[in-house]
Amino acid sequence: MSAATAQLVRRQGYQSQNTSSGSIIDYWGFAVRVFPCANDPGTCEYFDAVYGGHEVGILYTGILWATIGGILLIWAIGRHFWGRRRASETVTHEYPAVETSPKVSSGGISRIARALSATRRAYFLPESLRFIFGRTTRLQLTVLAILTGYLAIWSFAGITYKSWITPVKGYDNLFQKRSSLGPWSDRIGVLAYAMTPLSVMLASRESILSQLTGIPYQSFNFLHRWLGYIIFVQSVLHTIGWTVIEVNYYQPQPQVAEKWIKQLYMIWGCVAMILIFILFLLATPWGIRLTGYEFFRKSHYVLAMVYIGACWGHWQPLKVFMVPGLAIWLFDRLARATRSALIHYQYLSDGSMGFQTASAVVTTFPDSKHGDVVRLDYPFAQSPWDIGQHFYLCFTKASIWQSHPFTPLSFPVEKNGTVTHSYIFRAKAGETKKIANMADAHPAKTDNDPLTTPVVMQGPYGENLVEHLTPDVNVLCIAGGTGITYVLPIVHWLVQQPLSLNRKITLLWAVRRAHDVDWVRRELSAILAMVSTNLLEIMIHVTREDEDERLALPRKNEKEASDHISPASSSRSLGGALNTFNSGKPDLAHAVEDFVSGTVCGRTTVFASGPGSMISDLRAAVAKQNSGARVWKGDARFDVELKCDDRLEW
Repeated sequence: MSAATAQLVRRQGYQSQNTSSGSIIDYWGFAVRVFPCANDPGTCEYFDAVYGGHEVGILYTGILWATIGGILLIWAIGRHFWGRRRASETVTHEYPAVETSPKVSSGGISRIARALSATRRAYFLPESLRFIFGRTTRLQLTVLAILTGYLAIWSFAGITYKSWITPVKGYDNLFQKRSSLGPWSDRIGVLAYAMTPLSVMLASRESILSQLTGIPYQSFNFLHRWLGYIIFVQSVLHTIGWTVIEVNYYQPQPQVAEKWIKQLYMIWGCVAMILIFILFLLATPWGIRLTGYEFFRKSHYVLAMVYIGACWGHWQPLKVFMVPGLAIWLFDRLARATRSALIHYQYLSDGSMGFQTASAVVTTFPDSKHGDVVRLDYPFAQSPWDIGQHFYLCFTKASIWQSHPFTPLSFPVEKNGTVTHSYIFRAKAGETKKIANMADAHPAKTDNDPLTTPVVMQGPYGENLVEHLTPDVNVLCIAGGTGITYVLPIVHWLVQQPLSLNRKITLLWAVRRAHDVDWVRRELSAILAMVSTNLLEIMIHVTREDEDERLALPRKNEKEASDHISPASSSRSLGGALNTFNSGKPDLAHAVEDFVSGTVCGRTTVFASGPGSMISDLRAAVAKQNSGARVWKGDARFDVELKCDDRLEW
């Protein structure tokens, strides 16, 4: 008998049977069994239930992963063969200049698909149970409910539910209880192990799930978090179940309990339970607020990998689920480092090749009440990214251990071998606040000698937002504050496309003060200079402007530092298309309804980035405008899609 086999027999020591009295039967992922059973009939029947339940449980985990794999395979194939048209695949002149009817003709399959999509958004786009799940759509909750129900079924199916009272060898009139609690506790433990690779996969930035489905990796964060909670509950129930068995059901006590808890596999089990309990506490909203997001993120990486190692030590036969979890995590970290290495491997000033950081020019827009806004601009030798993609930026003067996701404000076009990166962000705390403080301490001396800081990039990540914006798609862009970085490149791209008179394009931007327009003045000016017709409407809502506060607020590192901007002067300086400055927060429901009703034909895509409350309102507003019945009848205007910046959930 091998050492591993002997160890597994000892771990199943309650068989109370000498291994020399029978043969050893291996069970995949479980302790070996001595057969034939030489114990009393009740104990032998119990072992039949234990091992039979385990075999069925392993089969169910196979079915579970086959289901997941099948869904992903079908999704990937369908996305490849029946995906939406790309903007590059359309011919602009095929669309008439004037549409006499809002109805559009389309193929039966296409119309069914659009009608189903509109129906799905109408019912599943709004948020529900926010007090428990936060700002989460009904679709995400439905997927979570399906997964939870699926796991619940496999947790209870195929188990013999019965109790056995059996004698204890060597003791007169001493009996122990054996019940279905044992195979049930094993089952949920196996399922917790089986879900570990999926949990790691859902958290990966270099996500194979995104490659197969086209869904951005950050959209899986909700499922990752709640699947982690499910695994925690499974672990707790598994631990409670076996504690009751070993401390209460088995006899004599406390001898059985003391022998059980001292075994190596149980020591590792206790370590794993402590680690997942800490992971659970730190991953709650209260834990993140208490310790800070960066501490949570770094500790989560370390604790999760040590937890996987402890699970391996607790039950080595199921390492088949732990190895993929570790492999996925290691691949993700290696791919991230490789991305940074490739993008920063540049020609150095001495002509050699090496790692070269980007040198970003820092411009600040002070705001003592809500946090300074910082703008970074720098050219870098690389290929253009897709509009809508983002980069992780590491500010090496602040910390080399942290990076934050930012969407480039600049339009990705290569000039003389370089692409210009521009970012704006509000510096409230942490690393971004350090950049603002650095600008305060060392302001730019002159325009020719600006303040700079080294930046290391990782990316790009995310989806191409304009890939499916065919000329028949109307576009409504809504931004709040620095969320303008997400939508402005889309508008920039749209105004460069061939003329489509039926397309409606509107940008709605809510800012606290009128002079916040200065953040993106050069980009807005460039866009307005390209617009020769009234196809683009820009509406800016000033939500918290206070005249005395506005006049007292200086700006620095800007040429117009002595100027003070009013809505009227901003409108005149940027061009005639920017003629709508409104006071107060916009009514998003009315804005979406008014936009959709004002379109001539075609579907609508709403792009949005801003505070969580704004996104919640937009989800409800867009859902209200969707109607599968009207789309089925040919009115494509009621096919309204919403694309949000999911960085808000990171």
